[in-house]
Amino acid sequence: MGATSSIVDEYVRTFDRRLRGPARLRRDLVHEVRDSLADAVEAYTLAGMDGPAAQHRAVAEFGDPAELVPAYQRELAAAALRALAVRVVAVAGVLTVAGDLTWRGSSWSDGPRPPAGYVLLSATLNWLWVGAALLAVAGWALLRWNARRGGTAPVGAVRSLGCGLTGTLLLAAGAGAGLYVWSLGLWEAALTWPPMIVGLFVVGTGYVWLGRAAHTWLATTR
Repeated sequence: MGATSSIVDEYVRTFDRRLRGPARLRRDLVHEVRDSLADAVEAYTLAGMDGPAAQHRAVAEFGDPAELVPAYQRELAAAALRALAVRVVAVAGVLTVAGDLTWRGSSWSDGPRPPAGYVLLSATLNWLWVGAALLAVAGWALLRWNARRGGTAPVGAVRSLGCGLTGTLLLAAGAGAGLYVWSLGLWEAALTWPPMIVGLFVVGTGYVWLGRAAHTWLATTR
C-alpha cells in the first residue's frame, strides 16, 4: 500500500499547499478531500482494481486541484471574513466602554478643553469604529445571505467589504495610537493614571486579536 498510498498523499499535499485560510477549517476541508478519496479507492478496490489503479482512478475522477481549489478557497475566505467581522463588533463594544472608563475621574478631565485638532482626531476615531462596526455587520449579513442562497453573492462585493473593513481598522489603529501619544503629551498625569495603563493593555490586546484575523482574511484573498 506504500506506493499506492503516496498517490493520494501527494494529491492531498498539493491540495493543502494551495489553500490559505483559518487553520481549523482548512484542516477539516483537507480531511474531507482525503476521506472522499479513501472511500473512492476502497470502492474501486472492492470492484477488483489493484491499489495503484484504484488510486489513480480516484484522483483522476476527483479532479484537478487547480480547478477545485478556488471553490474551497471561497469557503475559507468567507469563514475568515466572518471571524474578522465578529471580532470587530466585539472589540468595538469593549473599546467604547473602556474609552469612557479611561477618562472618568481623571485629574485633568475638568481642566481646559484640549486643542481643536485633538478633539477632531478623537471624533474621527469614534467614527472610524462606527464605520468598522457597520462594515462588519454588513459583511456578516452578506455572508449569511450568501450561505442561504448557496453561495451566489458576488465575490467582488464580499472582497470589497473585507478590504474596506481591513482598511478602516488600519486607519483606526493609526488614529488610536496618535490619540494616545497626544494624550500623554498633553497631560503628564496620564503617564501614571492606572486606567490609561490598563487601557493601553486592553487596546493593544484587541488590536493584536484583530490583526491576526485580518491577516488570515488577507491571506485567503491571494
